[in-house]
Amino acid sequence: MTKITRRRFIRNSLAAAAVSAAPYIARAQGANETLGVAVVGVRGRGGSHIGAFQGDSRTTILYIVDADEKVGQNRCEQVAKKQQGVKPKFVRDMREAFDDDAVNIVSTATPNHWHALTGVWAMQAGKDVYVEKPISHDIAEGAALVAAARKYGRMCQVGTQCRSNPAIQDAVKFIEDGGIGEVKLARGLCYKRRKSIGSKGDYTIPAEVDFNLWSGPAPFTDPKLTRGRFHYDWHWQRMYGNGDSGNQGPHQTDIARWGLGVDTHPSSVIAYGGRLGYQAERGDGSYVDAGDTANTEVGIYDYGDKCMVFETRGLSVNDSADEELNKLFQSTSGNKIGVVFYGSEGYLVQKTYTKCIAYDKDFNVIKEFGGGGDHFKNFISACISRNADELNSDAWEGHLSAALAHLANISYYLGEDNKVSPEEAKSALAGIKSLDDNDATLQRTLTHLADNGVDLAKYPISMGPLLKFDPEEEVFPDSPEATAMVTREYRKGFVCPTADKV
Repeated sequence: MTKITRRRFIRNSLAAAAVSAAPYIARAQGANETLGVAVVGVRGRGGSHIGAFQGDSRTTILYIVDADEKVGQNRCEQVAKKQQGVKPKFVRDMREAFDDDAVNIVSTATPNHWHALTGVWAMQAGKDVYVEKPISHDIAEGAALVAAARKYGRMCQVGTQCRSNPAIQDAVKFIEDGGIGEVKLARGLCYKRRKSIGSKGDYTIPAEVDFNLWSGPAPFTDPKLTRGRFHYDWHWQRMYGNGDSGNQGPHQTDIARWGLGVDTHPSSVIAYGGRLGYQAERGDGSYVDAGDTANTEVGIYDYGDKCMVFETRGLSVNDSADEELNKLFQSTSGNKIGVVFYGSEGYLVQKTYTKCIAYDKDFNVIKEFGGGGDHFKNFISACISRNADELNSDAWEGHLSAALAHLANISYYLGEDNKVSPEEAKSALAGIKSLDDNDATLQRTLTHLADNGVDLAKYPISMGPLLKFDPEEEVFPDSPEATAMVTREYRKGFVCPTADKV
């Protein structure tokens, strides 16, 4: 069972459960005491987590956790230099840190396949958690985190930091107040160049990595590693990552959903695209990229009277076909990462994490919004107050936004072998309910691929099925195959429990 109640009930439950944290509150508010922190997964984004907790006088980093000993030990040395000689302990297995009562907060920036289980284990151990986006690797995991936060009375903040930025907060308020009229459609963009991760092969796992712990909930493939670069490129392999729709996407889909005012899952989804264009990089057409997530993907989400579209493009984004988007982003070249809200009286564009622009229907600027915030500070404050209402991006928000990537990927994966011509794609989308111009978005996508040298006759796009989704039960009522992909098979010892069993 993965059914999740409304956020109001979740937060009321958190408030009721907060009494269980009374000893923690007393300790945290001592005159000279700080909250003990364990940071899990510290190579990339984890460095930002470390910096944030080091920069707040209310916290002390006690543990550095990473399956890569070289990375972890280096971080310990770095932290000790800035933490007045207090050197954190390095451990490979996060459960050692969770067993320590001195740890109050667990912050995780592991690969996606570890996010949910790290959070669930930590909350079961009585810790508050900061979980990087996406909050989960699949839909059921997100539901489990929401349930765990509710059951154990824990603070659970998700790393969609735009929720703490005044630029986005003020822009959303402007939309809510009717600044661009009635808004029923939002388009999220991840136009971000991603090069091929290299040929699929049999590569050596770094000696300093405990691959059993690194793999955790995912299948254990030792001694085989099919990608050349061990770190980061896991994003593009579906056993571990979710492609850019689940990497960059949760920032934009979160903002889009926020601005649209929808606090539920969509009632249907359809996605199309492919992992395209890397064949041309070799020039001989025989190149096989080690990634298996889409680098070009369009997802269409139906919310009844509202609609969201999310577009991922991983090839060169110097596109001439995007005339309207070029005007709205004030750019004709380079990455476009943001959100466009379409109002009856104008547009509003989230251009960067700290800048939004509102336009009238003639593309004249009518208002600008700016300013950044401190998402970690917001989280730490809620940990001390025990007031979940203070969290700018709680588990429920993170679950809804991460699920959008999972929903689109499920449609894409189920239709991966359904290769279609441009004419067939147009015909399929003609019958799809949407507030967007489905054909115009398709044509811009096809033009983008052609501009990047993709031979659509030789490398056609894949068209996923239209899937109805039950937002309350979190299942696909007409597709057992899709419902099976709401969760995954876990290895013994690394099972993420379902929402009713946390």
